[in-house]
Amino acid sequence: MEGAGGGNSLPSTSGADAVKRRVSYFYDPDVGNYYYGLGHPMKPHRIRMTHALLEKYGLLDRMKVIHPQLARDRDLCAFHTDEYVAFLQSANPETLTNPCVARRFNITDDCPVFYRLFEFCQTYTGASVDAAKELNRSNADIVINWSGGLHHAKRSEASGFCYVNDIVLAILKLLENHDRVLYVDIDIHHGDGVEEAFFTTDRVMTVSFHKFGEYFPGTGHLLDNGYGKGKYYAVNVPLNDGIDDESYHYLFKPIIAKVMEVFNPDAVVLQCGADSLSGDRLGCFNLSVKGHAECVRYLRSFNVPLMLLGGGGYTLRNVARCWCYETAVALHVEVNDKMPDHEYLGYYGPDYNIHVATSNMENKNSRKSLDDIKAKILDNLSKLQHAPSVQFQEWPTDTEIDEEDENQEETNEDLNSDTAKLL
Repeated sequence: MEGAGGGNSLPSTSGADAVKRRVSYFYDPDVGNYYYGLGHPMKPHRIRMTHALLEKYGLLDRMKVIHPQLARDRDLCAFHTDEYVAFLQSANPETLTNPCVARRFNITDDCPVFYRLFEFCQTYTGASVDAAKELNRSNADIVINWSGGLHHAKRSEASGFCYVNDIVLAILKLLENHDRVLYVDIDIHHGDGVEEAFFTTDRVMTVSFHKFGEYFPGTGHLLDNGYGKGKYYAVNVPLNDGIDDESYHYLFKPIIAKVMEVFNPDAVVLQCGADSLSGDRLGCFNLSVKGHAECVRYLRSFNVPLMLLGGGGYTLRNVARCWCYETAVALHVEVNDKMPDHEYLGYYGPDYNIHVATSNMENKNSRKSLDDIKAKILDNLSKLQHAPSVQFQEWPTDTEIDEEDENQEETNEDLNSDTAKLL
């Protein structure tokens, strides 16, 4: 599969894409133990299933495996309000009896309070923030946190199975050492929480490929493209049901090539939500594992520091298939289609393969609609003549921050002031 710009396809042994990358992988063994509740489609167990595949395929031996630190209150308050973080910290299913409090923070059936909720938020967010620090210190070329990517969380409320927006916090951390950060979202749902956080800045460009039209969260219109200094720095690619690999990359590659040309990011964050795969429990796209992973391969080929995060994905066996294969793409390693024996092998029957066939569902994305979307987005990007200038400031190093007293109190106003300086 070829497209404008970038490197060669995965099997190639030449070009930028064939160069080995230093990959750091962040994993907390406890992450698979958290449980949203009976019948809830979001199941952190999929992260443990992914890790088991990585181990049995021998991919862990090819990466630096890092046990992340739990995110601290002050880490979360770099984006979220003190009040909301305090609520999460004290939230308990046995004590949450006030419906007004639940409504205030958007606690619903989609976003329930479950046991050890705050620890769960600390776990996946800490991994994303630590991954950003790894890139800031130039200790890796690619960093991976499959437990992260919870892109719907807002500054003071939960949304769409997401409580803390680890992506926003990771990007803010990257901005301490990088002038411009590109965020790309291939989850089937619009990356609304991340777009909203950076809608008025030219230091972060957000690009979201998503289902649009009577579909959660209902945002991400083609004409929503930023405001003020951020005008044209938000890119929305609205898609219809049944999009397949060919149609997806008919848009993805030329759009990303143009983004890389005009924005020239110093770091890229890719949210790899697997609910855009064919056969997802909540999705309606028709991407194969290889088609989904082609997004990883294409962004990898630009040889810019890259963070890979998880996200949606509700057919567990396909999520693990996808993220295992995308880890292999990051490492530039081919894995056998036939899975090795391991404790979760029973999930993958009857074929026990990494790759599964897509469906015969109708692709409701006509070539004309794709051409119209592409033309509009490329025209908007052409209005950005060059990468934005950045006023440099002195910022404390990650080491200095890490060595601060854990008990130091800092008001949310101080943290928000620091965030405003970054943007």
